[in-house]
Amino acid sequence: MRLHGDVSDDEEEDAVMDPALLSSSSPPAGAAAAAASRLVVGYALTKKKVKSFLQPKLLLLARKKGISFIPIDETRPLSEQGPFDIILHKKTSKEWQRFLEDYHEVHPEVTVLDPPNAIEHLNNRQSMLEEVADLNLSSFYVAKPLVVDGTSKSHELSLAYDEASLPMLDPPLVLQEFVNHGGILFKVYIIGEAIQVVRRFSLPDVNTYDLLNNVGIYRLPRVSCAAASADHADLDPRIAELPPRPLLEKLGRELRGRLGLRLFNIDMIRELGANDRYYIIDINYFPGYGKMPGYEHIFTDFLQSLGQNKYQRCLSGG
Repeated sequence: MRLHGDVSDDEEEDAVMDPALLSSSSPPAGAAAAAASRLVVGYALTKKKVKSFLQPKLLLLARKKGISFIPIDETRPLSEQGPFDIILHKKTSKEWQRFLEDYHEVHPEVTVLDPPNAIEHLNNRQSMLEEVADLNLSSFYVAKPLVVDGTSKSHELSLAYDEASLPMLDPPLVLQEFVNHGGILFKVYIIGEAIQVVRRFSLPDVNTYDLLNNVGIYRLPRVSCAAASADHADLDPRIAELPPRPLLEKLGRELRGRLGLRLFNIDMIRELGANDRYYIIDINYFPGYGKMPGYEHIFTDFLQSLGQNKYQRCLSGG
């Protein structure tokens, strides 16, 4: 998706603690007001995601704010667990999707982050791209696996120098135009209405010599990981400058509406030599927030806002 300065129509932490132990806290005194201050978040995450996301700093801050994280037992009916105010999940199986949708039909008051049918769009790069833009491909391409399933294979990248090389790739694939961007990628984290952007090192630029003297397929190393942070690197200011805040805010609003998601991130690049031309190259549901500076404050504030909205609806009889 190309943007002209406007919007048109995992490394894991070593430390890990038991979320149930850290999150449990005795209920505060009081009735209705106290109920609004307590928030029970049931979570269904992989072990890897639990380790990277439910870090001690998040759990300790959540406990101080009256937020409890409770693991969901996927072998038992959800109706026998909880009660929950929020369900946080990143599971892709059809069985889990039906499990959760059936529960939400009976308990519409529970906030599900995020709806399984909305997440499904981002598990397939073709449907993801259809949500945001049409592609006009140039003479060389970046090839990505079609299915995004959290495995290392789904993050593999290849560079095809010419159209004749495409049969050498292993389908199903999505092809994207390669745009020189100074080797810097902007990772835009979105949590509800909150937006935070960080710089990451990306793929190097391709020059005319490369195009004239190379054929075939070049397998690219994985980029956009915590080890590739470029926030403190000595960079050309024209390359390092972050995208304008109004652009990011409008983009966030549009994609929240189109995708129906509140937890995702956008990978963006800026075309080299064109300060107002940006491209969206990937969108990920429930990304590695643990790599985002200060994520524990932003995420707990977001959960509290959901709890407060639910409390206000109860007071108004909605």
